Amino acid sequence: MLRDKNLVPLSHQHQHALALCVRLDRALQAGEVDPEPWAAEIELAFQQEIRFHFTAEEEEVFPVALGFDELKALVDELRTEHVALRGLFAEASARTLDNAGLQGFVEKLATHIRKEERQLFERLQGLLAPAELAAMGTGLERALAAASQACSLPTEVTKLRPKR
Repeated sequence: MLRDKNLVPLSHQHQHALALCVRLDRALQAGEVDPEPWAAEIELAFQQEIRFHFTAEEEEVFPVALGFDELKALVDELRTEHVALRGLFAEASARTLDNAGLQGFVEKLATHIRKEERQLFERLQGLLAPAELAAMGTGLERALAAASQACSLPTEVTKLRPKR
């Protein structure tokens, strides 16, 4: 099923996170990696996009999904996974993830994303009316606005000016 346009911003962010997982997994499979730069990249991804993504899902998508009995267990599972993933992002920020921890991070994040895409988003698209999806999309747009600012490039207004 094609992704409804109102869920596309979350799906694009999922693609970004999965790309990180694929690159890290390939590096780990190729041999020993230095965890430090990977932890820094994971931390940056969280600060610039993923933290806003989790909040948007928790505030805009999960409450809508909880209106359907068939999705309640899935939403509970996804919320629990968000807590665990936040813990892994904190470990990356603290630079305490070793190679095994990085592999666990890849597996947990990739599995979580696929569950949201294949189970939650697919079911919501089948259960919600177009107007309900549009309302959720409007809420997601507001919730994700901060993410677009977190990783924006400096402009003439925001650039640091040299001292005279």
